[in-house]
Amino acid sequence: MIDTIVYEQNGNLTSIALMGDGDLKEVDIIDKSKAAEGNIYLGKITHKLDLSNGRGGCLIDIADGKEAFLNLDDSEKEADYTEGQSVVVQVIQERRGEKGAKVTRSLQFVGTFLVYCPYRSHVECSGRIFDEDKSSHLKHLVHTNITGQEGWIIRTAAADASDDEITEEMSELRKVYDMVRSKARAESAPSLLYAKGSPLFDYMASNAMSLTKVIVNTRNMETAVKEEFDGDFEVEVMNEPFKSLGLDEALVLALEKEVKLKHGGRIYIEETKAFVAIDVDTGDDRGGGSISRINEEAAVEIARQIRLRNLSGKIIIDFAGSSEYRYMRPVLAVLEEELHKDSTRCHVLGLSRGGNVELIRVRRRPSLTEILSEECPVCHGTGRVEK
Repeated sequence: MIDTIVYEQNGNLTSIALMGDGDLKEVDIIDKSKAAEGNIYLGKITHKLDLSNGRGGCLIDIADGKEAFLNLDDSEKEADYTEGQSVVVQVIQERRGEKGAKVTRSLQFVGTFLVYCPYRSHVECSGRIFDEDKSSHLKHLVHTNITGQEGWIIRTAAADASDDEITEEMSELRKVYDMVRSKARAESAPSLLYAKGSPLFDYMASNAMSLTKVIVNTRNMETAVKEEFDGDFEVEVMNEPFKSLGLDEALVLALEKEVKLKHGGRIYIEETKAFVAIDVDTGDDRGGGSISRINEEAAVEIARQIRLRNLSGKIIIDFAGSSEYRYMRPVLAVLEEELHKDSTRCHVLGLSRGGNVELIRVRRRPSLTEILSEECPVCHGTGRVEK
């Protein structure tokens, strides 16, 4: 559970730390000079691509330093697009390394209580609203106030909102969409049509039910937080909060390949271009327990590291000892339970024929390593140099 959020802004860089019971759970670092997830652009098609299985795609110039990729879905035909054509797109995955951002034509507008999906036609409710009566009431309220064909996602924070707040936000998000459409008709591609609001507000809304404190480093942000979430939790202003709370040191540790476990075991994390490899080593284990206990301890830490480092895509884990399912079943149960606490969807695929645990985590933003470091010009990413 997230009880504290730390926010620090320095120039174009915004750093946000999510904490629970004094431990760092998740870090997000946003560079305002790059196309951020959620931003909407009027882009220009530079190339059309033929993909596998008869699918098509386009490269889109959104003035991000690297062309973005648009994957055409089943309802779209490649013939409907031409090079040089202007299209309205939204970033769903930020640029990472040599790969440009991924974009979509299906726009979403995120509010405090709702997500507006103008190209959909159904209403969904957050699974974190456990009160079925409240969930049903919110769905009915939104359905009652729908105008035309549109879709909505009810966020967790809506559970504590009044009916008037919900309907008012529906109206406000529609106005934002209308503004984007108007700008798209007036602007020339490539241009930014809509910049997603402060990520701090998004994190506060997502963790509203457990959040007790927000720490910021500017008076302006303190005022903005109090205006948006008046009296919901404590707001503190702190100069250089990441340094004062030891979070800078925690980020340095999060870049290390080796993670030491409490009882002496070790985890090795290696990020490659194709997947993330994680190896569990018993090391000088002092727990006096079985391999299963070591693996279960490692499973808890691996889930934490995945979230902290924002590891995504294909992740392959080689646990210690036997890889037979009868021995690995309790370890998989622990891993799945811990990953369930992650707000980013992560699916455990199970054991491979080679005995490794495989999982897939949705990729939206670059990993912490990609944000805070760059490839070594001497070893070119191998981590080794010539003798």
